[in-house]
Amino acid sequence: MQYLSEAEKIIQTADHMVYVTFPLIKEKKILLKVLLETKTAIVNCINSILQYEYLFKRIPLYKESEVNFKIFKEKCAPRYKITKQEINLIIELFDIVKKHKESQFEFIKNSKVVILSESLEPKTITIEKIKEFLTLSKSILRKSQGEFLRKI
Repeated sequence: MQYLSEAEKIIQTADHMVYVTFPLIKEKKILLKVLLETKTAIVNCINSILQYEYLFKRIPLYKESEVNFKIFKEKCAPRYKITKQEINLIIELFDIVKKHKESQFEFIKNSKVVILSESLEPKTITIEKIKEFLTLSKSILRKSQGEFLRKI
C-alpha cells in the first residue's frame, strides 16, 4: 500500500505540472520530469501488485525486473483488468524513458520534446502523448486500488 500512496502523490504532482505549470512556463524540463515521474508512478503500482500477489502465493518474484514484468503482464494484468493496450503504452513509456536516459541531446520545438539517440535518430514526444501516459498512470493506479479494496 505504501507504493500506491506514493504513486498517488506522484500522479497528482505530475498532473499539476502538465495542466498548470507547463502551459505557463513552456520549459522542456517540466515535460521530461513528468515523463520520468509517470514512469515511477506506474512502476510503483506494478510493484505493489507484484508484492500483493506474491504475498498470497499466486506468483513467484525474481531479482530481474524484466522477468517480474513478464509475470505481471501474463498473470497479474488480466486479474487487475489491465488491457493489452495499456500494457503496450507502459512498454512505450519505459522505452521513451530509456531513450531519454541514454540521450546526449534533447530540445523542445513547438511544445514537443525531441530526443536524439547516439545515431542522431529523433524521437518526438508531444504534450498530448505525455497526457496520454498520465491518463494511463491514473488508470493503472485506480485499477490497483480498486482490486486491493475489494479484497479487504
